[in-house]
Amino acid sequence: MNAHSSSIISMASPSPSQSLRNSTSLPFSTLILPRNSSHRRRHSSFKIQAKIREIFMPALSSTMTEGKIVSWIKSEGDTLSKGDSVVVVESDKADMDVETFYDGILAAIVVSEGETAPVGAPIGLLAETAEDIAEAQAKAKSVKSGSGSSSPPPEIPDTPPVTSQSPSPPPPPPVKAVSDGPKKITATPQAKKLAKQHKVDIASVNGTGPFGRITPADVEAAAGIVPSKSNAPSVVASAPVASAPPKAASSSAAPPALPGSSNVAFTTMQSAVAKNMVESLSVPTFRVGYPVTTDALDALYEKVKPKGVTMTAILAKAAAMALVQHPVVNATCKDGKNFHYNSNINVAVAVAINGGLITPVLQDADKLDLYLLSQKWKELVGKARSKQLQPHEYNSGTFTLSNLGMFGVDRFDAILPPGQGAIMAVGASKPTVLADADGFFRVKNKMLVNVTADHRIIYGADLAAFLQTFSKIIENPESLTL
Repeated sequence: MNAHSSSIISMASPSPSQSLRNSTSLPFSTLILPRNSSHRRRHSSFKIQAKIREIFMPALSSTMTEGKIVSWIKSEGDTLSKGDSVVVVESDKADMDVETFYDGILAAIVVSEGETAPVGAPIGLLAETAEDIAEAQAKAKSVKSGSGSSSPPPEIPDTPPVTSQSPSPPPPPPVKAVSDGPKKITATPQAKKLAKQHKVDIASVNGTGPFGRITPADVEAAAGIVPSKSNAPSVVASAPVASAPPKAASSSAAPPALPGSSNVAFTTMQSAVAKNMVESLSVPTFRVGYPVTTDALDALYEKVKPKGVTMTAILAKAAAMALVQHPVVNATCKDGKNFHYNSNINVAVAVAINGGLITPVLQDADKLDLYLLSQKWKELVGKARSKQLQPHEYNSGTFTLSNLGMFGVDRFDAILPPGQGAIMAVGASKPTVLADADGFFRVKNKMLVNVTADHRIIYGADLAAFLQTFSKIIENPESLTL
C-alpha cells in the first residue's frame, strides 16, 4: 500500500452504482469486451463472460476532469485478486489508491506513470486468463496508437501555404467599381458642406469611399482644389491597412523566452487552484476590515497551548460561534438567482503545502469543543501535507479562514472561494498605542481582520455586525473553552 495515498477507489467495478470501500468518490465503470461477442451472443445471451476489461480513469471528485498516474502498484503480468490496490491516481487535491473488484491479470498498462488521462479514458487492461494477455496487449497498442493518431492534426495549422495566401487579398479592393453601381447619392456631412461652400453639384461627383460614398477629397477634386493636406490622411489611412497583417502575425507569435528561464507546467493541484481563482472573478465581492484587541486571546492561548490547542483552532472556533449568530455570512449563492442557508457550519482553513494550496474543513466547528477541534485540525493538516485528504474533508466548507499572522503579515485580502459566501483573512497581532476614554495612552495588542464577501447575499451591515460579534468573542474568549 502506498504510504501517501488517502483512499481506496475500486477500478473495473461491475456497475457505476456499486459502493466503494473507504471512499466517497464516484466509482468508474468497466467496459466489458467479450471476444467474438457477435458470434457468441446467440449462444450465451443469458451468460456473458468478460475476457478483457478496460480500467478507466476514475472521477475522484466532482471537479476532476483528468487525472495523473502517480505510480502503478502492480506491474504488467501480475495476478490480481479482488480488493487489491493497483494504481495511485492524483486528483486535483489528493492521491488515492485504486483497487479492483475483479480477479485477473494486469495484461497491459495504457497510461504510464507521470502521464495524465481524461476521466473515463482507459488507463490499463485486465485479462481474465493468461491466454487473453496477448489479445489485451494488442488491444492496448491499438488504444495507444489511436490516442497518438489524434495528435497529428494540430500540426496542420503549421503549414505555411494558408498564411502565404493571406497577403494576396489586400490588393483586390476595387472600391471604385462598387461606387458605379448605386444610383443613390451618399456623401459624408463634411463632403456636403464643402460642395455647398464651393458650389459643386454633388450629383456629378464620383464617390471613392465605401460603397460609392462621396468624401471631402472627392468634392475638392471636383472643385479643382489641390488637396495638400487631404493627401496626408489618405496615406496614413492606407498605412494601417498595410501594417495590419504584421500586427496579427506578431500577436500570434509567442514572446521569446528570457535567457536562462524555464517553462514549468502546472501540477494537477495548481491547475485546480487556478481554475477556482478564475471562477471567483465572476462573483461581485466587497471587503471590510476590522481591528480586534487580542490581549485576552493571547493570554488564553498561552494557557491552553501546552494542552495541544493551536491558534488556528481558536480562530476557527471563534468564527464558527459568530456564524451561529449571523447565518447569512454562512450562506451560499451558486446560480445568482437564489441562495440557501447552510445547516452546518464547516470552517475551511487554508493550508500551504508543497506545490499548491488546500483547505481542510473543520466540520461542525461550532459544535466541537476547543480541544477536540484542535485534535481534529492536527489530523487534517497531517493528511493534507501527505495528500491523504478525502473529498469530503476539503470540499465541504461553508466559510473559509486564512491566517498569515504567523508569518508576521499585518493585513491582506483573501480571494473568495467559489461556492462560499465569505472568507476571513487574519493578520498578525502587534503592539499598538491606543487612547482610552479618559485620554490615557496604553499599549495593547491588536490584529486586523479583513473579510471578503459575496455582495449578492451579504451586505455591508451584515458583515459589520458579524465582525463586531467576532471581535467580542476574541476580546472575551472565556466562552471558547466552554
